[in-house]
Amino acid sequence: MLLYVLLIIFFSYFWTATQFDPTKIAGDMKKTGAFVPGIRPGRPTATFLDKTMNRITLAGALFLALIAIIPTLIMFSVHNMTYNIASFFGGTALLIIVGVMLDTVRSIESHLLMRQYDGFMGKGKIHGRRAY
Repeated sequence: MLLYVLLIIFFSYFWTATQFDPTKIAGDMKKTGAFVPGIRPGRPTATFLDKTMNRITLAGALFLALIAIIPTLIMFSVHNMTYNIASFFGGTALLIIVGVMLDTVRSIESHLLMRQYDGFMGKGKIHGRRAY
């Protein structure tokens, strides 16, 4: 289990290092005139982005590792539970359930918003400056 957690953390940092180039992003920000408040453009921005991404990656990697080992922890903590049953309560199933729930809430909010504006947009004609 320890090796599993270490591999998750390693590959999280590996993926971040291959996909996120703070020097390029800092250069692009400098070219477009964008900046991070309180940080000078250029090299200091790249250093700030690199340090911030390392912190975020560590938190995300630890969270993913925890989600990945939840089925094993449940299996060992509950007597007579098989891994197949324990895997329902963690890992990928948990991520899918949370993703579907968030998508459902977002969909319900958009339908409620459309319903609220439906009555507003369906009323009569739009008049200019002169009212009849």
